[in-house]
Amino acid sequence: MSTVRKTIPDRPELNGILETCLYCDDVAVTRAFYERVFGFESMVVEDRIVAMDAGQGHVLILFRRGGTLTPVPVAGSFIPPHDGGGQQHFAFGIRGDAYDAWKQYLISEGVAIESEVDWPQGGKSLYFRDPDGHLGELATPGLWSNY
Repeated sequence: MSTVRKTIPDRPELNGILETCLYCDDVAVTRAFYERVFGFESMVVEDRIVAMDAGQGHVLILFRRGGTLTPVPVAGSFIPPHDGGGQQHFAFGIRGDAYDAWKQYLISEGVAIESEVDWPQGGKSLYFRDPDGHLGELATPGLWSNY
């Protein structure tokens, strides 16, 4: 399958999705989970936010739930209010030949595998929960036509 992108005259190019944000009840507990299980290093650590290096050009941001309901002053301007509730979903890409190793590693770290899916296009996914109940996914190429 080929990817078709709609051409729009004069539209600047995007570089992809930079940040994935999760809203957490206890940012410190959730931060410790992602440091321990995935080895992510924190780039910013504050009471209401932790920004973690999730690989080249990718940032996982953990926000304290309710911690950004008012504008946040920054560099003479501000970040508009935002928040999220419920169990959110995200996926990390992994190599196809690393699937079994990741599965065994998560189990060894006490992370329960909630589900596994063999996708019709050839990819595989395994699903787990973080301390806030967010649904994480590790996915191999073949899940999407562009991955």
